[in-house]
Amino acid sequence: MKLHELLKVKTRSRKRLGRGLGSGKGKTGGRGTKGQKARGKIPATFTGSLSLYKKLPLKRGKGNPKSSRGYTLINLSRLNIFKTKEVVDISKLLEAKIISEKEAKRGVKILGTGELKKTLTVKLPISNFARKRIEKSGGKVEHV
Repeated sequence: MKLHELLKVKTRSRKRLGRGLGSGKGKTGGRGTKGQKARGKIPATFTGSLSLYKKLPLKRGKGNPKSSRGYTLINLSRLNIFKTKEVVDISKLLEAKIISEKEAKRGVKILGTGELKKTLTVKLPISNFARKRIEKSGGKVEHV
């Protein structure tokens, strides 16, 4: 094997910190000027004056378990997929994949937005406007 037949290795040598001004990272050694981080060894969890949880944004709304405990709201127009004179409850909504199991545990409420074109029997919590529209289309609302 000859010298020109050897494989070329393309690894860069690491930058030597704190070895004088000619090293490319001289004087302060890439640590900036002054302060605790420039001087000694500090733990990896050190964040300065603010702790980590205070730097994170305040969590509101969707995804926050404290604020998302209410009902899952469903509009009347989504109930048109059921057959005429069918009984609509949480299990039927799960079968039709209108809601997920997680939403079923939180509860469901029917709102009066949209138009209902079929006569249905609804066994779910419901708004007053939705009740009027269901009864107008010939359906029934049973108390849960």
